[in-house]
Parts: sequence; structure tokens; C-alpha cells
Amino acid sequence: MRIAMVSEHASPLAALGGADAGGQNVHVASLSRALADAGHDVVVHTRRDAGALPRRVLVDGYAVDHLTAGPPHPLPKDRLLAHVPEMAEDLAAAWVSRPPEVVHAHFWMSGLAAVRARRLAGLRVPVVLTFHALGSVKRAHLGPDDPSPDRRIDLEQRLAREVDLVVATATEEARELRGWGVPAERIRVVPCGVDPGRFHPDRPAPGERHVVSLGRLVPRKGGADVVTALADVPGATLTVAGGPPPAALAADPEVARLRAVAAASGVAGRVRFLGAVPAPAVPALLAAADVVVCAPWYEPFGIVPLEAMAAGRPLVATAVGGILDSVRAEGPDRTGLLVPPRSPGALAAALRTLLADPAAAARLGRSGAERVAARYSWERVAAATTRAYAAARAGGRPRHEALAVVR
Repeated sequence: MRIAMVSEHASPLAALGGADAGGQNVHVASLSRALADAGHDVVVHTRRDAGALPRRVLVDGYAVDHLTAGPPHPLPKDRLLAHVPEMAEDLAAAWVSRPPEVVHAHFWMSGLAAVRARRLAGLRVPVVLTFHALGSVKRAHLGPDDPSPDRRIDLEQRLAREVDLVVATATEEARELRGWGVPAERIRVVPCGVDPGRFHPDRPAPGERHVVSLGRLVPRKGGADVVTALADVPGATLTVAGGPPPAALAADPEVARLRAVAAASGVAGRVRFLGAVPAPAVPALLAAADVVVCAPWYEPFGIVPLEAMAAGRPLVATAVGGILDSVRAEGPDRTGLLVPPRSPGALAAALRTLLADPAAAARLGRSGAERVAARYSWERVAAATTRAYAAARAGGRPRHEALAVVR
């Protein structure tokens, strides 16, 4: 199958750790590789954000196609809407010469570009969309601090009804989509994945009361809540991984904010900031943890909990979004403890519970590794995604192109 991925801001080639480089980049890269390994012809279309980038790059069995959409330098994703028409024109030109059999757009602006390009190219190819994050959920949690374009929620809701199929990454997202009026038969839930072979679940925990937090350093990821919680976890140390490269930590405003929180909480000497960690170093980072903590205020899916479970480490996580699907908090095969978001006290209590009982923590870690191997390998995710593509191709929906008016 000829598959066109559209990922306007999240290139599979990007270095991870920045404000706009995280789980979506990993998802697009890993899914594309798994689909290519299964014999599909995959091209990932993404925005050119550096002048020296070649038009086309081959990597891991698939191609990356750099599209013209605005100036060839990095831009925050929330400033890309004005460049969607230009991206659509470049996409359409590429598809006229080599039409895909299915288009899979990642993020809402990629969806806008895809449906517009389909019209410009005169194609009847189905468009599948994974939002990765919904504007309505983001607005509910961030309120006036949400930097998204004002039109995002309206355009997302129209787009969800326009595309042939929406692939949600979590059941909570699917419920939100149904509330928008998207028919259930045009929604599939396919989770994100992880490569279990990269991790070492058989390594024993260090037994040093060492907590690891991994992810982008933006306020909604709850880093300040984790640092504050540490004050009520005597003797524990915290490693915070993510954010800018190590050499740029001193100039980063979020790092400065978290360091101030640590000083005010009396734990500055027990918190270490690593900065961005390259993907090959993540397994060793997690293997060094007694507990992994993941405390976002909201989370469309969340790759870090899967990585922690793949590494055989117990989790303390907030009960939000996709984490409710991936982390089992009840029953004999539970994999971690879930707490309410924005609750340092609950985080501290859960951390104390696991650090005080290494045997119980080890059982959670073993259950997590088994759960990831059984449910979340990229091979399984790619197979489920392929079935979603087949459903979209068989659907035969009339296409009204209501979003062709987007300028």
C-alpha cells in the first residue's frame, strides 16, 4: 500500500526534547518504520524548517519529504496555520505525480493540509486523521494560557466530520469525538507503541530511592508538581530529563522556574536536571530508576509510561487521557499507581508507598513489561493501523470538501 503520512510540525528526523518535539515525532517515525517493515511504501511529508535540508531523505525504510510551508527555519507550531495553504499546494503537486492510496494526517493542521491537497490534486484518496491532542481538551486545562490559534477548536470539529476516519489514540479521546457528532463507525482507537526490544526489564532496580521524570519541560507536564512532591519523600532523589540540550539548561526559563520551585521546597540538593536525553540513552536512564513518575495535567496518550513499563519500572502517574488506558492501577496485574493531576500531596504519598516496598514495586514493573510486550509493540500498532486504513478505503464516503474554504 502507498501511504502518505502528513506531519506538518513533527518531523521524524527532529531532535526530541524541545517544546514542539516529543511524542508525535516518535509516533510518526516509529509507525512509519513499522509499516515499511511490513512491506508498505511510506512517505512522510513534513515542513522544511532548515534551508539546508534536501527535498527527500530515506531513513529506516521510508522516505521523508520536506515541504515548503513558510520560511525555512523553526516556527512554533501554533504559528503554522497561515502556512497550511502553501503546504497543501506542495502536497498536491507531489500527489499528482505519485498518488497515494491512503493519507494519514497527524495533528489538526496536517489534516487541513491533507484535505485541501486532496481537492487540489483531484484525488479521491481517503484521509485518515490522528489528532494527537484535541484543542478543546487543551483549552479546558490551560484556559487563557493556551497559545493555540483562536479557530482551532472550530476547525478541528469540522475536520473530524470531514475526514474518512479518525484514529484516536485513547478511549477518552474517542468519547470526546463522539460528543462532537463524529459517528462511532468512523472512529478507531489505536494506541501509540513502543519497541520493547530497546529496554531491559530484567535489570533490578538500584534500591537507592531514585525517582526519574522524563519528558518535555513545559508546565502542563507537571514538573513543578513532581519537584514539590519530593519535599514529602524523605531521602529520595529526582532526576528530571528533557528540555534543551545540557549546555543550554542555564538559559531555559522552565528549568529556571523548576529550580526555583526546588529551592522553595527545600529539595534543590536532591534534584538533578539532565536536559535533553538522546533516544539511545533512555533505556539506561529508566533502568537507573526505582520509580518513574509521569504527572501531566492532561495527556492525549503518553509515550513515557509505556517506556517505563517496557523497562520493568513501576509508575506513579496522573489519571488523565491515554494514561488511563495504558497504566493498570487495579487488579493482580496492575502496573503502577494513578493519582489526580496537579496534586503534589498525592504524588508524594504514592512515591512513598512504592519506595517503601521494593518487592511490590518490582511486581508492578514485571506486570508492566508483560503488558507492553502483549499490547503495545509497534508491530501490533502498525497492524491495527493497517486495518484502519482498509476500513477507510472501503468506506466510500462522499466528500463534500467543506474545509476547502480554509485560507
